[in-house]
Amino acid sequence: MGDMPIIDREKCQGCGLCVSVCACGALGIVENTVKAVEVDECRWCTLCELVCPYGAITCPFEIIIENGQGSA
Repeated sequence: MGDMPIIDREKCQGCGLCVSVCACGALGIVENTVKAVEVDECRWCTLCELVCPYGAITCPFEIIIENGQGSA
């Protein structure tokens, strides 16, 4: 995909919660801070942002779900 969630190194405490929920292995802990280690593997699930207790991860995109109903 090329883009990854943004990790604020100032806020990251290196707790590893985001790494533990990252099923595709895109995140890893390097020098006590989370880093995107496998950029092409990120599936944009946003679980890392959801579980971060420090607000250190931001997923700068918007998911739009259409209801499939056409206009009348």
